[in-house]
Amino acid sequence: YCFGCGASGDAIRFLTEQLGLSFVEAVRDLAQGAGLAVPEEQVSDDERQRRDTLRNRRQSLSAVLEKSAAFYRETLPKHRQAVAYLKQRGLSDDVAARFGLGFAPAGWRTLAGVFAHYDDPLLDEAGLVRQRDAEGPSGDDPADPPRKLEGADRGRYDWFRERIMFPIRSTDGSVIGFGGRVLDDSKPKYMNSPETPVFSKGRELYGLFEARQALRDKGCALVVEGYMDVVALAQSGFANAVATLGTACTAEHVQKLFRFTDTVVFAFDGDAAGRRAAGRALEASLPHATDLRSVRFLFLPPEHDPDTFVRTEGAAAFKAAIQAAVPLSRQLVEHAAADVDLSTAEGRARMLAQARPLWQALPDGALRRQLLPTLAKAAQLEPADLVSLWRDTAAAAMGRATSAGRAGAAQPASGLQVPGRSKAGLAIAVPLRRAGRRAPAAPADVALRLLLRHSDWWERLDADDQQLLHGLVGSHGPVVAWLERQLDEHGAMTWAALEAAIAGQPWQDEAKGWVDAADPDEQQSFDDLRCVLHRLWRAHLSETVNQLIASGAVHREQLDAVAALNRRIRFHSEAERGLAVPPP
Repeated sequence: YCFGCGASGDAIRFLTEQLGLSFVEAVRDLAQGAGLAVPEEQVSDDERQRRDTLRNRRQSLSAVLEKSAAFYRETLPKHRQAVAYLKQRGLSDDVAARFGLGFAPAGWRTLAGVFAHYDDPLLDEAGLVRQRDAEGPSGDDPADPPRKLEGADRGRYDWFRERIMFPIRSTDGSVIGFGGRVLDDSKPKYMNSPETPVFSKGRELYGLFEARQALRDKGCALVVEGYMDVVALAQSGFANAVATLGTACTAEHVQKLFRFTDTVVFAFDGDAAGRRAAGRALEASLPHATDLRSVRFLFLPPEHDPDTFVRTEGAAAFKAAIQAAVPLSRQLVEHAAADVDLSTAEGRARMLAQARPLWQALPDGALRRQLLPTLAKAAQLEPADLVSLWRDTAAAAMGRATSAGRAGAAQPASGLQVPGRSKAGLAIAVPLRRAGRRAPAAPADVALRLLLRHSDWWERLDADDQQLLHGLVGSHGPVVAWLERQLDEHGAMTWAALEAAIAGQPWQDEAKGWVDAADPDEQQSFDDLRCVLHRLWRAHLSETVNQLIASGAVHREQLDAVAALNRRIRFHSEAERGLAVPPP
């Protein structure tokens, strides 16, 4: 029992609340400390040995990282420029000590003085040391000329050099990785530890260990985007701040936060990048947004991030901004209506198409049911009409898929299910995927094949092309969404890396089939991807025109839309033939 806060319970509850562990994790932690074995499911001797080896490896990595963190902490006070930088940012000694801030010196192999065996593979695996293939520095001064290196030390050098070091801790306080920031504006400004057996950017949050008590005291978690934001906010009294580690917010991040609190507030810059990050956070939060949890979104002025805002405007202004944060329900509607003209029928239809997969991702409950009339009102529909529209669209998609299957055609299934009915008579849909038009199977296969083989091409596509690919039916759309998440978190990846990452996905065999079906003589250039996209656009636009004509609408806006779409069809047809034509 704690006489300070009134919390009480047994040892298991203490660990679940203090460290954010699940029940099973808490039992295993207690058993390990007491020297007891937890009865596990029946596994083979090889599997048990594999688990033991992995556990021992993780313990060894943690020991190496802890020793490095101690070295960086001891180095910080000796470097005047680093201390001056932190003082300039308004950080006190207490806050720097609380977060274990340190400094990595400028030398290429300073860790050789910390670890007796600088050639230990553990240093590589922990992300502390890298190996150069050919030449390396000749001394500790980065300006020294390179020389040929021999033996185990050939080209080995410290990964973090001349940077403020932010140790990243797990929920039990163990150092599992580092973030390093330069003292000036050189690039890259931040560097993170690579993925290791103890560290995964998609699961860990910076500052979560330090924020545990504040999360309970303040009743909410404040999610920001940078290390300095977390530390600066803690300095200003907002010790409940955590940060993602240079990657978009994931569902695992949200799930971990909800172990500690029922309220999460995302704080983003108000610029376009901040809005995109908010979109990712929204999608990650939706499956966990039950009626007993709260998710809100705070957008700062474009010229500010949380660090600069709290230093220039003050803690009271930042607290007021948090209280005025947008709730998830409103953010969902605004996100679906972004870049959409709601004064036109086409704009409202697009808004509904973008809102549907978001709404479907919400758990069934009061929040989900209340959002349906809100979306219907924004689209100028009655709630019953919207339910009927989404139900009929899903049924039609399934009917097309069934007909294609009976005909033996290799067309992808829609991936949609006919919504069920709750007691309140509202539709209950299931899968999370982007709504879109039906596209020919063969061009879609080729488009995914090219993107899986050359993932760096994704960033070269404009937003409309990316949205078109997201809207592909069958497995294509989910694969595109998955690929975009991988690129956000890990950057461009080879097909070999992607092939390993798709293990366990329901569409893994289909995706491998697209890649394996390539003709050995098939050309693979970005222009080939452009050509495939032209075909997809033609099919998509032709279907849109046909639907507008079949609707019998005679309003001027529909006639203008048909004319515009016909011009775009001609553009894509001529572009596919290689003719130089201006876009419509």
